[in-house]
Amino acid sequence: MRERVAALAPLLAAVLWGGLYVVSAWGFEAVPPLTLAFFRMVVASAVLYAVVRATKPRRSFSRREWVSFAALGGWVAVSLATQYLGTALTSAGQGSLVTILTPVATLALGVTVLGESLSVRGAAGMALATVGTFALVLARSGADAGGSLLGSGMLVVASLTFAVYTVYGKPLIRRYSALEAATYATLCSMPLFALFALGEVLFLPGAFDVRVTLPLVAAVGYLGVFGTAAAWYLWYKGMEYTDAGTIAVFFFAQPVVGVALGALLLGEQVGWEFLASGGVMLVGIYLASTAESPESAEPTEGPNTD
Repeated sequence: MRERVAALAPLLAAVLWGGLYVVSAWGFEAVPPLTLAFFRMVVASAVLYAVVRATKPRRSFSRREWVSFAALGGWVAVSLATQYLGTALTSAGQGSLVTILTPVATLALGVTVLGESLSVRGAAGMALATVGTFALVLARSGADAGGSLLGSGMLVVASLTFAVYTVYGKPLIRRYSALEAATYATLCSMPLFALFALGEVLFLPGAFDVRVTLPLVAAVGYLGVFGTAAAWYLWYKGMEYTDAGTIAVFFFAQPVVGVALGALLLGEQVGWEFLASGGVMLVGIYLASTAESPESAEPTEGPNTD
């Protein structure tokens, strides 16, 4: 029973991420994207590390393991940075829909890297979702809308790099736990986030007239505690109990929440082109995520308990 509940952890993570696009889009009005990402990660790192120190034994990682944590940190730093820049250039709704390309990339990497099986249904779904993704980019980005096209491209990069973060975290999750893998990868990402924020300060000095208000503090708190610390842990927790292709299905909750909140709270328009392209993506990802493997996968190692 406990294993079944833990396997549903990515669903809650996806719901928390769905709200990120709206909170982030609102936060960009007060704080530039990369600086907001840096503050978010400071909060997340502090929360995750405090929980690890309170619940886990002290570890002595090898140099190779630290390199692995640093690589995960690099992938997730690029993913979050491009996600924020992409969302700032497009919209909360588009951000949530375009980034559901992540399950397709996750499924592909699961097959090529982890040796998971892929059926004809899964391959067809992956192809359909890819077509839907580019149709969405073209529908939302006119020929003269360079910023929107660039933003959409960044969101695609965010999707692909987060898929890498998901799949390549599996060995460390098996060896230690979801909590420790998420924590040390997050800590290792901090130097990159600091460099991103510094670059933003140097190139956009006039954008940093930031007023610290209670709503802004609450937004950063949500982004750091729920959207990062809790969500990244929950996502990796699901990887303890199932394969990468299976947890990909839980991304369905993310665009539903993101689009709904974007329209409700930010007044974003949802036209028929947007709905049609997003619908094609959803159908493709549904097929890819729910396809049965043609062969039974080899059993994985027993998960660590958190």
